[in-house]
Amino acid sequence: MKKFFVVLLAVMIVTSITFAKNPTAPMARAIEDVKNAIVGESTASAKYAAYAKKAKEEGYTKVSLLFEAASKAEAIHAGNHKAALEQLGDKSPVVDPKFAVKSTKENLEDAIKGESYEIATMYPEFMKDANEAKANIALLSFNYAYQTEQKHKAMYTNALKALNEKNEKTLPSQYQVCPTCGNTYEGTAPARCGISMTPRERFLTIM
Repeated sequence: MKKFFVVLLAVMIVTSITFAKNPTAPMARAIEDVKNAIVGESTASAKYAAYAKKAKEEGYTKVSLLFEAASKAEAIHAGNHKAALEQLGDKSPVVDPKFAVKSTKENLEDAIKGESYEIATMYPEFMKDANEAKANIALLSFNYAYQTEQKHKAMYTNALKALNEKNEKTLPSQYQVCPTCGNTYEGTAPARCGISMTPRERFLTIM
């Protein structure tokens, strides 16, 4: 029994020393995540705007609308992340978007890949870190983006399918984007956003 308490005491001392050396580790991780999210969303916004232009040049006007709507949504996510970072006491990083514009089909495939990563890996990890740090403002911003990206992936997947089947004209002619969380709707949005409860009257319309 005495040996058990000696071991327990040693563990407590080591834990105490580790925490003393780095008491803000969870918050530091959360802040770094927010910075990475700002870079990711800012780059996605610029990339999707370029993809919209390319789709229009290739005659895919409805795919162009989708990319334009998504670009607006990603810009909203980036803005939310910047506001969260400021509230957490840090400054936004300088973003220099780098990407390649290819054919619309390849651009859709790239968009699906990017959204899949954010849904499966990036945002779940970021939300876990924010929760551990009790950085609620970051957690809220991450959750807004996470839920929206799931919709974007589905929209891009549907658009790629339509393109492959030469049915691009069957895609929506209008999108509405929530200015609070970036939530994106095909056609007309409901009376209130399904994520942030923002009234439809405030939505951005892309058509």
